[in-house]
Amino acid sequence: MAHTEISAAARAAIDEAIEATPYAQYVYGYPHKTAYRPLAPPRELSRMWAHEFESGALRRGSLFLYVHVPFCEMRCGFCNLFTTVRPEESFEQAYLDALARQSRVVRDALGPVSFARVAVGGGTPTWLSPAQLDALFSMIVDGMGADVKAIPCSVETSPETATPDRLAVLERYGVDRVSIGVQSFFDEESKSMGRPQKRASVERALDAIRARSFATLNIDLIYGAPEQTAASWIENIALALRYKPEELYLYPLYVRPLTGLAKGARDWDDHRLELYRAGRDYLRAQGYRQASMRMFRREDAASASAPAYECQRDGMVGLGCGARSYTSSLHYSEEWAVGARSVREILHAYNARDEREFALARYGVELDAHEQHRRGAILSLLSDEGLADAGPRFDALPELALLIERGLARREGARLVLTDAGLERADSIGPALFSERVRAKMQAFALR
Repeated sequence: MAHTEISAAARAAIDEAIEATPYAQYVYGYPHKTAYRPLAPPRELSRMWAHEFESGALRRGSLFLYVHVPFCEMRCGFCNLFTTVRPEESFEQAYLDALARQSRVVRDALGPVSFARVAVGGGTPTWLSPAQLDALFSMIVDGMGADVKAIPCSVETSPETATPDRLAVLERYGVDRVSIGVQSFFDEESKSMGRPQKRASVERALDAIRARSFATLNIDLIYGAPEQTAASWIENIALALRYKPEELYLYPLYVRPLTGLAKGARDWDDHRLELYRAGRDYLRAQGYRQASMRMFRREDAASASAPAYECQRDGMVGLGCGARSYTSSLHYSEEWAVGARSVREILHAYNARDEREFALARYGVELDAHEQHRRGAILSLLSDEGLADAGPRFDALPELALLIERGLARREGARLVLTDAGLERADSIGPALFSERVRAKMQAFALR
């Protein structure tokens, strides 16, 4: 458990994370796409994946398949996802055609593999028509060979697009988890966040989902809207609990560059922290277990059996313009942007790609052994999995000693986990644990 010396920069980053805003950056992966750059030379997918499997760095039978659909009915004021709004039908079809080309090339490049997890995200995948959804899942099942009925499969939806005909397609293919972005049950709160919607459409969608056989319903809610109070926030959660969701994600409202809300940003850290604590305590009292800063799972929800998969160890195969792929030593994707014009430019380039272009990884970031250990340590620590208090992942982060000293992490048996004080600052602790190299690349990225 001996650590190397903590650098002055690493110590300063931890101290700043404790003293500055709790809301620096949501860390759901490492490194962030702003650390990606053009790969010179591009990597041949078939050779790269073959090396990963033959060397034992990745397991052939434990891959995650992620399919990205970058379409939405509207661009919410808080959103910085890679998505475009209300595309023309011809544009949608061009995208699906490109996705099919990419899937054939990638399937051939992977060789004999099987998938342990599937997720379809966006954007809003259910923006697609029922016929388009059927074609998409046919590609996933028949084209990629993912046995959706035998493994966990999650699909994201929205109140306006969770219609009975679309949900019927998902149910027929065996989707077991539907995640819906509600954000708020109150019209005025939704409007203030740049997401105009009606409570009636939210409740109609939730009723439609619960009328189906999906094993897991996840509801996303957002706290921190300007006019939101602790009372209205708890009422929001209580309204969600009427549908007995197996999971809830509580997201703090972020104001990010180039998004709609960025034009009226203000400081409301104390407000968000108060609402986070109120929501956390309420859900714990209602029988929900906290799995991360954002995720809460109902204690009595059944846990489905599934093939072994470790997100910090096993590979991810991404299909679609906004998807990322992970090998042990290379993360790659298409280019990333937030601004509407730049997103459309990147999508047009994706739609025009032929099979030869899809056979190469052109944009990404390489991870040496130290970065691989750091990635595993960060993602483990930020979840309820915790971090083994020994081994290379633990030793990769000498900064962990400071978290323990400051009461943000504690030892539980042979593992290191975040305390309640650490969990509520996960969005500042995560970025503080980034390597100096990755932070420098992110800071030099030109957002467009």
